[in-house]
Amino acid sequence: MEIEALVSLRSSESPAVGRDRIRLLEAVAREGSITAGAKAAGITYKAAWDALDAMANLFGQPLLEKRTGGRAGGGATLTPTGIKVIEAYHKLETEMARVVRSLEPHLSGTGISPLNLVSGVLMKTSARNALRGTITQIVSDAVASEVAVKVNEATTIYAVVTQESLKMLGLCVGREAVALIKAPFVIIAPGESAPPLSVRNCVAGTVRRLTPSEVTTEVVLDIGGEKSLAATITAESARSLGLEPGKPACALFDAAHVILAID
Repeated sequence: MEIEALVSLRSSESPAVGRDRIRLLEAVAREGSITAGAKAAGITYKAAWDALDAMANLFGQPLLEKRTGGRAGGGATLTPTGIKVIEAYHKLETEMARVVRSLEPHLSGTGISPLNLVSGVLMKTSARNALRGTITQIVSDAVASEVAVKVNEATTIYAVVTQESLKMLGLCVGREAVALIKAPFVIIAPGESAPPLSVRNCVAGTVRRLTPSEVTTEVVLDIGGEKSLAATITAESARSLGLEPGKPACALFDAAHVILAID
């Protein structure tokens, strides 16, 4: 298997900076302007500015020196910091690929890929639910896309993302992705089938456990394939619904409440 590490850098104050944004920085430097660099990278001028702002926020220093004029309405060159960031990023990708390759012999026969292990260890998220699956379908219009992620044989989770996010993450059919859903966004309906609602996602399962407190109860459903899905509902709702371990129930949540992440 060919191993290629895709590294993302982030801070608590700014979005992640990954290969796409590093390539944008390289394109701007190569083309000599933000406008031409954005075109070469296949993104809009606004998206380019947003990405460059995110990088400046992350590193705390300007990576580009902008000036009036230039081939496409405004010139731009890399600062010394910008040059070092690009060099360091490619060095980090190379080292990460070497580390991931070294893990392969230790995971042989487990069904776990080195990339899944690394991302599972390094990923930090406030979302209670993180379900890995494979993208099986993408339906798009001019503004947004609905992405279907199959997380086990019986369960597909749908997420709505912008076209910009679709391109930035490189989402495509056959690619693995992680669906993130915060537990308070999940509605629980008892029984094997849910009542008709406008929510896109309805995941059937069996109550595995209940963790009650005075105000809330965490409900964990076994959804098959060694996977579970958690919801946080009020304690009164859990009592009135008659939820008990072993009983069937459905988890319902809107596609707009699903965040997609990639390795």
